[in-house]
Amino acid sequence: MFPRLSCRAAQRIYLGMRALSILGPLLILPILLAVSASGPALAQQKHAPAPAKPAPTASSTPKSLGKFEDWTAAIHQEGGQKVCYAFTRAQNSTPAIPGRGDVVLTVTQRSTGRDAVALTAGFTYAPGVEVMVQVDQTGHPFYTAQRSAFSRQGPAAVGAMKTGRTVIARSPGPNKTQVVDTFSLKGFPQAYGVIVKECPPSR
Repeated sequence: MFPRLSCRAAQRIYLGMRALSILGPLLILPILLAVSASGPALAQQKHAPAPAKPAPTASSTPKSLGKFEDWTAAIHQEGGQKVCYAFTRAQNSTPAIPGRGDVVLTVTQRSTGRDAVALTAGFTYAPGVEVMVQVDQTGHPFYTAQRSAFSRQGPAAVGAMKTGRTVIARSPGPNKTQVVDTFSLKGFPQAYGVIVKECPPSR
């Protein structure tokens, strides 16, 4: 089983990504991280739009844990608990989509939730579509909700990422085009080690 997103949670992705270009990834990615930990619900179920999420307070403002080649590690507080994450932006995306937002790949660690892998697409997915994420020669299916995609098997994806060189995400894009985003894995093992150390699993 894997976590599903409510439409309220999906709306938080949309609101967070709209602000990404203004506030920067360290400030907005925690909104996405909170969404990936949402409780079970149908991702595409119709609900009234959720109210805008307030801007993070000083106590929840993310803090960088370091830059590791193409990856950045960071930490923030969520409900009094530490959340650690590593992220990178796409190095190459085809075709070009006018007005597309940032394309970000994120791996998150919580004391009670491990190896959550999320892709922020920069556009809204059609309902019910799937993204195939390839780490070197191994494919990993991601389910979608609004503007993000989430790994069905996070630990397996992370295991491949620790020894891989590139991640290639093939997404159903706007106007039935296939969108291909390529991410570097240089520095991922080091960034991953930092977030695991900073946010170890609960005992």
